[in-house]
Amino acid sequence: MQTAVFSEIFPLFNSVTPETVDQLLSMATEHEYPAGRAVLMEDSWGNAIYFIVAGWVKVRRHSGDDVATLAILGRGDFFGEMAILDESPRSTDVLALSPVKLMSVPAQRFVQTLFKDSQLHHRMLQLMVRRLRQTNFRFQLVKLPSAIKLANTLVALGENYGQKTANGVDIYNIPFQDLANVADVGIEETTKIMEKLESKGIIKINSVKQILHLVHFNQLVQLANKR
Repeated sequence: MQTAVFSEIFPLFNSVTPETVDQLLSMATEHEYPAGRAVLMEDSWGNAIYFIVAGWVKVRRHSGDDVATLAILGRGDFFGEMAILDESPRSTDVLALSPVKLMSVPAQRFVQTLFKDSQLHHRMLQLMVRRLRQTNFRFQLVKLPSAIKLANTLVALGENYGQKTANGVDIYNIPFQDLANVADVGIEETTKIMEKLESKGIIKINSVKQILHLVHFNQLVQLANKR
């Protein structure tokens, strides 16, 4: 992959020198996984950081026989950084929601590059703080109505990973159970809310192409901002 294309896809490298990106790309390995395939397993030691070139994945936490989706990530994001930075086993696993293309960089090489390039180091801290703020924001939504929490989840996915089209914003047709987990809403409520949003024309689900069209994105934003 060309340096400019890689930097354009991944916000992490927006302010990083081309030399640093070239160095990381020279160490990177490309991977392709079909939908449903486990990419990373919980409790395995972190030996690489992964960058999502295309497709969607979900981050899950296991508790006994229960499995909950904690986050959904798409093109331009990365995962696996926590295990390599604190040198501990992974606390979650990652599963491909759709066919995905990834690039991985060995942990030791990435950490060496991270501390060699101050801009990359600073940018990594910024994005990790952003994730922490997003987690804190989700806690603030706990007592709000389910429709508002679900709208916030859809808006965040659209803003972070969606593709703008003439008909709104397109994201992957994420299973309702995963949306329910991330939004902290029951599966029955999630199903009813999504059906209501579709009946009003705010969203449109294309099950054949596995696309969730956020047709009236501004209306979703307005719903998400209700308090």
